[in-house]
Amino acid sequence: MKHKRRYRPYPGRLGSFWLRALLIVVLAGVVCFAVLAGLVRSGERDELHGEPKLMIILGCKVESWGPSLLLQDRLDTALDYLASHPDMTVVVSGGKGDDEHMSEAQCMYDYLTGHGIDESRVFLEDQSRNTLQNFRFSRTLLEQLGHDVTEGVLVVSNGFHLTRARMLASRVGFSDVSTLAAPSSHLPSRIHMFFREPLALVKSFLLDR
Repeated sequence: MKHKRRYRPYPGRLGSFWLRALLIVVLAGVVCFAVLAGLVRSGERDELHGEPKLMIILGCKVESWGPSLLLQDRLDTALDYLASHPDMTVVVSGGKGDDEHMSEAQCMYDYLTGHGIDESRVFLEDQSRNTLQNFRFSRTLLEQLGHDVTEGVLVVSNGFHLTRARMLASRVGFSDVSTLAAPSSHLPSRIHMFFREPLALVKSFLLDR
């Protein structure tokens, strides 16, 4: 009696299958990252709607000597705009990280007032630890000050941050969001954020509610 031979894949065929599967997974990951990076890049622009009366400057790392280069980029961009808009109310938003000697909000307040902005225009939100909290706590502060956050707000941050910032600002109730895109003059940070921000965008979309 003849016995049917069982098919056994050759080791070479099996290895080829897993190699193709790995290549497909890698290619899919590259495509997904490219799409997300494109979304991040698409938000790197100034976008002004009318004449907003409120400004929120989002915090960033504070160094021992003062604002980091990325944070200074944001503050200098805000200063240029505030010079021609003397009636704007400004919220500087950012808490104190474990590796920071002062809150980001206090550092920003000191920088703005040290460059001629009237301290009566600048309000500190110094409890937030992430971008969602930046907007949530800033909204609470502005409402306590008697402002209507649905009338428009101008958000200042580095360009790479603005796609995510627009999404989260809208999510917490800022219905008319304008943006000012600060440059990112620190090259290592710019490279780091190129890889980090697309992943942060996914995380915020799924989890920041």
